Amino acid sequence: MASLAITLKATKDSARKILIEMDADKFERLAASLGLFNPAFLKSVDKAEKDYRAGKFKRIGSLKELRK
Repeated sequence: MASLAITLKATKDSARKILIEMDADKFERLAASLGLFNPAFLKSVDKAEKDYRAGKFKRIGSLKELRK
């Protein structure tokens, strides 16, 4: 079984933020395992980037706001 070395650090900026460090090769393996390289996902990322550049986004403070 392969191991996944991840380092978690609390940031000094805020108690609600963490910094995650991971080896790039292991991150690619994790991303592939989660299906993040499939064409549908990559297409959705391209669309999201276009929407962001066009200003079609709304900042939220928490995921609870999406339920409204």
